[in-house]
Amino acid sequence: MIDIRAPEERDIQALTELVNCPGVRWGADRLPCTPRSWVEAQVMRQDANAHPIVAEVEGRAIGWAALRQKPGRSRHVGSLGISVHDDFQGRGIGRAMTAALIDLADNWLGLTRLELSVFTDNDPAISLYRAFGFVIEGTSRAVFLRDGQLIDSHLMGRLKPEQQQKSTA
Repeated sequence: MIDIRAPEERDIQALTELVNCPGVRWGADRLPCTPRSWVEAQVMRQDANAHPIVAEVEGRAIGWAALRQKPGRSRHVGSLGISVHDDFQGRGIGRAMTAALIDLADNWLGLTRLELSVFTDNDPAISLYRAFGFVIEGTSRAVFLRDGQLIDSHLMGRLKPEQQQKSTA
């Protein structure tokens, strides 16, 4: 069973392991050897515009995600970031966290647009986001360096269903 909850100080070691997994680094904008101090700062940070969650299985934090609400005239927009420990990928953890963040955005924060960035070769993540109504809105070329190679990233966006008809696209 997956428990979705706010991160706690007790999660810092498990989340440090998570962000240093080779698969997590491959699919995210992470450098090798992210220090525990960085993870601790993220977990302990108080930010009214950041809404982090963890996915816990059998008492261990194995997923970490956040919804960040933009400021000012873009307060109706949130951006998502999601990471799942290598040993737990493909088991519905990312799906559960995505669903929880969309529920938070739609039903609690009143956000009308969500967006994220995903590497163009991360097919499982792109499929997951598409299943939740995200569409590719553009591609940034040669935007990240991974293992000595420049790679592209898609910007994906999702409008709250009732906003789709109101868009001036």
